Amino acid sequence: MSIFDLFSRNKPVDDMRRAEAAYEKVASLKGDSHEARSLRLRMGLICRAHLDKTFVDGAEQTAAWEELARTALIQGVPMPEAPKPSKFQKIRSGDTEIYAYLPEEFVNEAFALGSRYQRTELSAPKAIEAMQALAHQISHYELRLPEPFQVLDFLREELAAQAALEEAAESDPTDANMPPGASMP
Repeated sequence: MSIFDLFSRNKPVDDMRRAEAAYEKVASLKGDSHEARSLRLRMGLICRAHLDKTFVDGAEQTAAWEELARTALIQGVPMPEAPKPSKFQKIRSGDTEIYAYLPEEFVNEAFALGSRYQRTELSAPKAIEAMQALAHQISHYELRLPEPFQVLDFLREELAAQAALEEAAESDPTDANMPPGASMP
């Protein structure tokens, strides 16, 4: 039985129970057989997707909440309830969507990091560093993977693109502020 066999097309609450059971099963595996390693690696991929989505949710829900809070202050109405993370995320696995589960302690931290990043309390490199430490904790202590999975690839790519633009601007300052396709007079 593969880890994805634990997920089927049922009611969301049943799928959530299966996701939690799958995580708990993989986290409790004692052996180091080929099947156990394979299950751990697949669960690592699921956890990585969950962490990434939870970080993004933390940022997006914080932005939406701050807007609602500003409106509430202006209108003199009670403040909205602060957003909270979910232990479950719906993620794409091949051609289907499945529920992924992570324990509350991990989702709370990932959500809080996304929220702090949104509020600019945390720079992109520091957010990556903190999220990678969280991924390392899950990889090493929960799933006993030999290598931690890497999170926030989208943010890493954004930083790399930004660094490349800055490097190009430093090497040729005359072209740095010109739109693509434009030429010098």
